[in-house]
Amino acid sequence: MSHSVSRHTVTGPADSGVPASGGALRGGPPALAHRRRPSPTARRQRRAAFLFLAPACVMVAVYVVWPILSTIRLSFFNWDGMTEPVFAGLANYVELFHTPAFYTALKNNLIWLLLFLLAPPMGLAVALYLNQAVAGIRIVKSLFFAPFVLSGVVVGLIFSWFYDPTFGLLALILGHGVPVLGDARYATFGIVFAALWPQTAYCMILYLTGLTSLNAEQIEAARMEGARGWSLLWHVILPQLRPTTFMAIVVTVIGALRSFDLISVMTGGGPFESSTVLAYYMYDQAIKYYRIGYSAAVAVVLFAIMLVYIVYHLRRMLRAEQ
Repeated sequence: MSHSVSRHTVTGPADSGVPASGGALRGGPPALAHRRRPSPTARRQRRAAFLFLAPACVMVAVYVVWPILSTIRLSFFNWDGMTEPVFAGLANYVELFHTPAFYTALKNNLIWLLLFLLAPPMGLAVALYLNQAVAGIRIVKSLFFAPFVLSGVVVGLIFSWFYDPTFGLLALILGHGVPVLGDARYATFGIVFAALWPQTAYCMILYLTGLTSLNAEQIEAARMEGARGWSLLWHVILPQLRPTTFMAIVVTVIGALRSFDLISVMTGGGPFESSTVLAYYMYDQAIKYYRIGYSAAVAVVLFAIMLVYIVYHLRRMLRAEQ
């Protein structure tokens, strides 16, 4: 009996049809290769995923990637949009970096960027105010939401009337007219103030959405520990709103760098190109002066500025997640 038990213990795995460890080692590579091969179901799922992604990838390639590459190529040519393009090398970029209007536009873009960053904290403040269960809050929300649904042309016209030194509301408030849009010192700041109105509403919507996903248990635990007011906001609420804050900042910065419609409606880049930005300067050179290649060089510089900023923030976000 003992002999048979010991024999079964030693040879049991081999007799039961399961390969021993030595057999597994001898046949290791084929077995591993067989296990690593995806199953038919996994292959079908992968094929289905590629098919679902294919239309979006084609649209991105046609409407995003190809125009970017075409613009970069066109920036090395002189072209008026009608005759044959003439290769110019880096001449457009050399002229661009020696033009005072380019540096004026770049300075105004920096002013837009700095002042536009007021939109996320103002949007957060409004969202915290509106995130209350009180009577009539829906009407107040709709009033704060209204600027977001207005087009840039409408916002530009409203603030053009507001700044009018003859009959504008600002003149009535101050008691005398101030030519905000006609003075090179104030024009850019007046347009940025107008643009902050809808941008704050957009950030408010982002933060209202983020506030609905807060962890109520963490907030309740913090209140039980005595956290109130600013302490509760800084240490409990804002860390949970970090993804929303990232999105609000990225969208706000991109909006500041590609600002165009309000400038076109309110000042047309004037007076004396004092309120122009890179996007409007690009449009001005292409449409008014038929300098398509030079305009493409401006677009490439603006795209490079946006790309550096976006890549920087994406790297920060990935490091924070890791």
